[in-house]
Amino acid sequence: MSTCVFIQIRCKPGKTYQVAEDIVLRELHSELYSTSGDYDMILKMYIPADQDVGKYINDNLLGIANIERSLTTLTFNAF
Repeated sequence: MSTCVFIQIRCKPGKTYQVAEDIVLRELHSELYSTSGDYDMILKMYIPADQDVGKYINDNLLGIANIERSLTTLTFNAF
């Protein structure tokens, strides 16, 4: 079973649309939204069960240019 995570992403100023386009092209996400507040967008992603969550995110997402900071929230049981 895969692990569902939510990742908030802060981009360098003026680069949010470019980062969003790069994320979409990698087809990693289930959902991607722009947000208000401290982060520019939130991404819902399913990590394959056989993968280390942190390494998978680092290797597949955080190498995208112009991502300044991220905050990952792991999920547990659905209610």
